[in-house]
Amino acid sequence: MSQHQISKKRLRKPEWLKRNLPSGPAYERVRKLLSKSRLHTVCQEAKCPNMWECFSRHTATFLIMGPNCTRNCRFCAVEQGSLGPPDPEEPVRVAQAAEKMELKYVVITSVTRDDLPDGGAGHFAKTVREVRNKIPDALVEILIPDFLGDKSALNIVMESSPDVLNHNVETVSRLYPLVRPEADYRRSLAVLRQAKQLNPSGFTKSGLMLGLGELPGEVEETLRDLVEAGCNMLTIGQYLQPSKKHIEVDRFVPPEEFDNWRKTALEIGFSEVAGGPFVRSSYHAKELYKKVKY
Repeated sequence: MSQHQISKKRLRKPEWLKRNLPSGPAYERVRKLLSKSRLHTVCQEAKCPNMWECFSRHTATFLIMGPNCTRNCRFCAVEQGSLGPPDPEEPVRVAQAAEKMELKYVVITSVTRDDLPDGGAGHFAKTVREVRNKIPDALVEILIPDFLGDKSALNIVMESSPDVLNHNVETVSRLYPLVRPEADYRRSLAVLRQAKQLNPSGFTKSGLMLGLGELPGEVEETLRDLVEAGCNMLTIGQYLQPSKKHIEVDRFVPPEEFDNWRKTALEIGFSEVAGGPFVRSSYHAKELYKKVKY
């Protein structure tokens, strides 16, 4: 066994990654509402470390088109599995749940559905419209897959007029074959660029994980690529290994380094950046949007 392998096996979570998990009646109300509504959340399926906090604050990120994915990204806890057609009633149930949760900022994402002709773009658009019909004054952020680079699918989504279009690059270009073997770095940048072209006044957003083995120069290059693609907002968080079958954490990034990357990203040209060990793409999404909008 190499010294590198030995050192990785000895990694232990530092103090800044240890936190108390809140629970209580608010958390249980959200959990039961989602279960009764037969809805999935990325909080649950991706084993997000912020789930207890967000549920307790009466927020959640809806995961549409099923709990299983057509891809098998090596960082993600969402499982591959059997996939049926999207439930045509799901958009309505999402809207009803968002109304019951009294959400004014609704975040919707999906598994990747490469098996569908439009990648699920039509289902996304329908969900956005149902939320708007049910809660006319709600803001809607959508976190989309790359739709295999299909511009017509992206156009379908953009025609539903989301307030924020989010698509995560996740990591630096060099690590894509290891981390996201079925994705393409340039294709993801193209999604963001095309979204901005379709709605120049709209807001685009992306997310990046640290701790996978990326080099500082590669992170800076990624930030510049995103700004060049017209990306307004960015989230930067610590990669955490969901299970033993996923990629191991290369290192734990200290909070002050996230602060430095936030400063660098703002200097490069982002309008707003959220960075920290527990930051995820939809974590405090409403607050991030307000900083950019207002």
